[in-house]
Amino acid sequence: MTITVRTITPEEHLAFIEQRGHASFLQTPAWAQVKTEWRHESLGWYDGDQLVGAGLVLYRPLPRMKRYLAYLPDGPLLDWDRIDHLGSYLTPMASHVKNAGAFGVRIGPTTIHRRWDAAAIKSAVADDNVESLLAVPPTETNEHAVRTIEGLRQLGWIPPKETEGFAAGQPAFNFWLPLADRTPDDVLKGMNQQWRRNIKKATKAGVEVTAGTRDDLAAFHALYLETAERDGFGPRPLPYFHTMWDALTTEDPDRIRVYLAHHEGDLVAATLWIRVGTHAWYSYGASSTDKRDVRGSNAVQWRMITDAMDAGAETYDLRGVTPGVGADDPELGLIQFKVGTGGGIVEYLGEWDLPLRPWLYKAFDLYMNRRG
Repeated sequence: MTITVRTITPEEHLAFIEQRGHASFLQTPAWAQVKTEWRHESLGWYDGDQLVGAGLVLYRPLPRMKRYLAYLPDGPLLDWDRIDHLGSYLTPMASHVKNAGAFGVRIGPTTIHRRWDAAAIKSAVADDNVESLLAVPPTETNEHAVRTIEGLRQLGWIPPKETEGFAAGQPAFNFWLPLADRTPDDVLKGMNQQWRRNIKKATKAGVEVTAGTRDDLAAFHALYLETAERDGFGPRPLPYFHTMWDALTTEDPDRIRVYLAHHEGDLVAATLWIRVGTHAWYSYGASSTDKRDVRGSNAVQWRMITDAMDAGAETYDLRGVTPGVGADDPELGLIQFKVGTGGGIVEYLGEWDLPLRPWLYKAFDLYMNRRG
């Protein structure tokens, strides 16, 4: 097999995604318009004349040099579980981006390595002797993914260390709620008692959830700033969300939605929802410190889940979690909130790096370490 890699148009890239049925929104051509500070290109993998893969490459510059980290967040889009000769796909890609000035390349295949269902997660959380989900057997292991990991190592690819280098990429652990071949009643019955009670309580309290417009991003952002201050994370500015909205809706008018939950005129929760084909994401969320007892967060999630089902989504993705399940883990509450939906945790292969010019790669790694 001889695979070739070359630049394709955004239209060819999008057509491949639509034929495939789904992809991470980070691998859509539109995402390049969100990350305007970086160079970008769409790549195509060809087996003869047939397009068999695609990827959005973001070129992150090395300070004061015309050299780049070629980054494919949640990509490239290949049929990973059917590839037996990784080098035939990855070597021509590495050559292409090196010729484009890259000193290293990072990929993040979204093929699933392991899964833990809700029962396994709840059991781990309840066990005082378990500090990490990795200490308990997964519900399912993808053996082809295991072979892919070994193949990446043999080709010289390295996974970022958890606490070192420029590891602040996309999460390896994500929370999925399956929707395929289920009705809303099925999904509701799969939730725990607390979730069902909170959804009912929000309805009884008169919480109203609506899908907004671009103009409502300002209200979302004000609540998001309140959430950031309360929870201690650095917020993105409002223009970022305007850029995100404009880029994604230009590609597909229903790619992104903003949802707002009001109680007696007060905004109590707001979220952003993104969908690419059969995969929908809970992308950003915000909630008011006041009126938490009316359960606006549960109400808005339930609306996004049912709307995702109506739109044909087979997976509702609540995005990143950490594997820590110890009683003192700061992220435990997030896992408990998400597991109440009845879904489970999937582990991707993680983000892998290939140094193309090792000394520049190391210099960039050190630079990112100093930035903290």
